[in-house]
Amino acid sequence: MNSSKSPGLAGFGILKNTTCHTEKKISVFFSIIFMTVGILSNSLAIAILMKAYQRFRQKSKASFLLLASGLVVTDLFGHLIAGAIAVFVYASDKDWIRFNQSNILCSVFGICMVFFGLCPLFLGSVMAVERCIGVTKPIFHSTKMTSKHVKMMLTMVCLFAVLIALLPILRFRAYQIQASRTWCFYKTEHVEDWEDRFYLLLFSCLGLLALAISFLCNAVTGITLLKVKFKSQQRQGRSHHFEMIIQLLAIMCVSCICWSPFLVTMARIGINESHSKETCETILFALRMATWNQILDPWVYILLRKAVLKNLYKITRGCCGVHIMNLHMWELSSIKNSLKVAAISESPVSSRQINLQPLSSTGQ
Repeated sequence: MNSSKSPGLAGFGILKNTTCHTEKKISVFFSIIFMTVGILSNSLAIAILMKAYQRFRQKSKASFLLLASGLVVTDLFGHLIAGAIAVFVYASDKDWIRFNQSNILCSVFGICMVFFGLCPLFLGSVMAVERCIGVTKPIFHSTKMTSKHVKMMLTMVCLFAVLIALLPILRFRAYQIQASRTWCFYKTEHVEDWEDRFYLLLFSCLGLLALAISFLCNAVTGITLLKVKFKSQQRQGRSHHFEMIIQLLAIMCVSCICWSPFLVTMARIGINESHSKETCETILFALRMATWNQILDPWVYILLRKAVLKNLYKITRGCCGVHIMNLHMWELSSIKNSLKVAAISESPVSSRQINLQPLSSTGQ
């Protein structure tokens, strides 16, 4: 009954004895709330991205907008598909034996959990790499990071995530109903087979690697922007510097806080084999933490932009009553102007002084 190689009966053994209970009404209510908030947030983010793409067709912004669009679209479909299945499972009183005789629903649920879990992490790391190249190598970015190349990267990332999600099915390993009976994933109880451990470690290592790449690239980008800010004496490029640094900090904090518990938990289960002490409640809590990342993604990547930061600045200035900086520093915030400041700061001293004279006089 517990054999992972018998798709029709996979996971039904744990349905007899489970110590992880969830209230049906509360669980259905929160699942519907999470799904609705996620769909609305990502839909709003998509609308803002489409408007921004139509308004600013700059080459330097096109790659970021395309990657951000891919991210929020992935999050949106994740809420639509995986969220709908979760609501159905809760509404059906988690009676998997009745509606999952052939294990098709559990397999689809498990594939969705893996794909919609890894794909946003991969896209986040690709966005971090793109921003790092755009700030540190602006000439290379403007010539090589075209819309065609970005679409190819999006396709490759999605195909790689699909391959990882389909790997157990291709190896005739069925996804398992978890102890809470509310979701399907790799085998997490009594993991003794090397292949079951491999899937858990592969998922967690790929996710942690994506977070590490994002952290490293965002750190390099932030340091580069700070160096440009302190080297440059004019105010035109500061707006975009503050905007990008705040976004980078928010992105790193949200991704690490939301995904680290789940990825670390899966890694510990894979490493500790059958001696893992992770409880059902711990795994379920880590999963819900990871779900919050898909809700917060659009607010971090899209809505935390210049207009919002400017309003926050006005509110902070009104509350503190302290003159921190002039508001006209928010006039120019495009990537093109920021890269122009970076190029000026790296030029020889003589040419930089000539170029900065009219800017300094204008600022005065």
